[in-house]
Amino acid sequence: PERIVGFGRRRQSLAKDVIVVIDQSGSMADSVVYASLFGSVLAQLPALRTRVIAFDTSVTDLTPVLHDPVDVLFGVQLGGGTDIAQAVGYCRQMITRPADTVLVLISDLFEGGNPDLLRARVLDLTRSGVTVLCLLALRDEGAPVHDRAMAADLVDAGATVMACTPERFPEVLAQAPAVEDHQFKVP
Repeated sequence: PERIVGFGRRRQSLAKDVIVVIDQSGSMADSVVYASLFGSVLAQLPALRTRVIAFDTSVTDLTPVLHDPVDVLFGVQLGGGTDIAQAVGYCRQMITRPADTVLVLISDLFEGGNPDLLRARVLDLTRSGVTVLCLLALRDEGAPVHDRAMAADLVDAGATVMACTPERFPEVLAQAPAVEDHQFKVP
């Protein structure tokens, strides 16, 4: 047939691309477990295209195993240094719809790589329309652990920087694409 007439299912377009970038240095053990589970849950939502990237001084794309939270957890190997700028640069290559992309960086922001390059890459992302949300590492008792100077610099670059417990993560993520004032107070 030249033309199909009927009420076929329309494929819904993806509302948002979410890239969860997980700092897997040794100091991030508690946050890595939560972030891995978040990524697996987000991957099941039909309106989101989710990618999970783990990094220390190298970068690993865990997206192929997102369907299984156990595989994601075993895919993360804690230890090593931290090169956040390299991980952000890797993620930049994946972004095809900046205005519809949320990059969630889970880190203590202690940059072992090039801090100036990290600032420049985050500024580039926010200027292109990407929503950059930095979730700070939490200690077991729930207190944030992070490099305060870098957190302030990333806020100046347009990122939202905040501490968030696992219970609040869905609420924070739901609001992230609608955030217009990125000048959140750094804890």
